[in-house]
Amino acid sequence: MKITEKEFNVETGEETISERNETAGEKNSREKLKAEMTQLEAEAEAKAAQRQVVLEKLGLTADEAKLLLG
Repeated sequence: MKITEKEFNVETGEETISERNETAGEKNSREKLKAEMTQLEAEAEAKAAQRQVVLEKLGLTADEAKLLLG
């Protein structure tokens, strides 16, 4: 993956833009973060599904539940 870096020198007003390949460490960090985000999204979806099941058992809508818990 290419990384674009931008430097701005406030004294001269000069702006330098450079592109480089990501390092192995940056790639590992990016992939680890992506895996963590995927895990968190899956957990959030599972919790939402569980809440929906409970609401259906109680015969409540999401808005009614918000009113009760709000």
